[in-house]
Amino acid sequence: MASGDRKYITPTHELGDAPYRWNWEAPIMLSSHNQDIVYFGSNKFHRSMNQGSEFETLSGDLTNGGKKGDVSYGTLTTISESPLRFGLIYTGSDDGLIHVSKDVGQTWMNISSGLPKDFWVSQVQASNHVEGRVYASLNGYRWDNFEAMVYVSNDYGKTWTSISNNLPKEPVNVVKEDPKNENIIYVGTDHGAYVSLDKGKSYMAFAKDLPAVAIHDLVIHPRENDLILGSHGRSIFVADVSALQQLPETSDAVKIFSSEGATFSDRWGNVGYYWGGPYEPSTTFEVYTKSSGKGKISISMDDTILKEWEVKLDAGINYINYDFTIEESSSTSLKEQLELEEEIVAKENGSYYLQVGDYTVTVTMSNDEGKSKLSIKAPRERPKRKGSK
Repeated sequence: MASGDRKYITPTHELGDAPYRWNWEAPIMLSSHNQDIVYFGSNKFHRSMNQGSEFETLSGDLTNGGKKGDVSYGTLTTISESPLRFGLIYTGSDDGLIHVSKDVGQTWMNISSGLPKDFWVSQVQASNHVEGRVYASLNGYRWDNFEAMVYVSNDYGKTWTSISNNLPKEPVNVVKEDPKNENIIYVGTDHGAYVSLDKGKSYMAFAKDLPAVAIHDLVIHPRENDLILGSHGRSIFVADVSALQQLPETSDAVKIFSSEGATFSDRWGNVGYYWGGPYEPSTTFEVYTKSSGKGKISISMDDTILKEWEVKLDAGINYINYDFTIEESSSTSLKEQLELEEEIVAKENGSYYLQVGDYTVTVTMSNDEGKSKLSIKAPRERPKRKGSK
């Protein structure tokens, strides 16, 4: 709160009713349609219309019922509301039930038929792109079942299809659909994170820089296009997935995404001060390939190749650094194409650099290639000081 005050909010059962059963990590969420609305799950579904000051219970028991013991069982574990339709809500429980309400929680339907029975529903997520689509992940490690279980329904849960496919035998904790590209699905398991670029037909592991650690939750930042992973005891990991989001439904064998380019500077390759090194700019090309192998990257203007080099490409997204340099033998050709009056000369570090203009970046792998534009912009002229000529 703005005042710094804090308030404890929780639904309370009516006098004479059985107490609610709460999961250790009870699901709570704000409605994406109205931030004053809070949804909360015990073994029943609760809603507040005033930021948690008051709750009303909108369902009966959405589980198979509790069991005696020191830890609550028969509890809700996940809640999801469709971002496309207010009041289209899904719940999942620790004993294998998934329910849907299409009328803001007034009536509920059990949609667990067709799914493995009794397993912990670790995640249910309404689609960002299709109203009737919903994803669910089940976790069976508590029953000594370590199969990956990820499912999708396109009819509000009436029928389910497995999209686990080539996922390894690892219990699944979370599944999320990309908010900008419906073909991309992210999965977090007890041993890492995976991504599918084809709606779950196949998956690739997020392996580089991500340890083999349990991923318990993930979110895609809607503005920054970052994938944020919450791990078990190894902190939070963040990855830029903007390149993935640009992939079409049927990806080319090779694709290079647009580069930011640069603003030209006479300082490139020169030493700025006595004790410093030369200023060497760089950019990063994001390259997608369906398979691994050797490839080539070339920088060209029209049909003239100014620089070309070999790279090792792995299946998935590759990040290739480029320092805006060209071959010495290409400097004369570039001067003529740009109709420059002066020669392009080597800088203090011995390198020749691209000049102001538009270039083509080509990635070639076997018989496949991808192209993108690279622009070097002219620097803005500094305003003259008063009295200067």
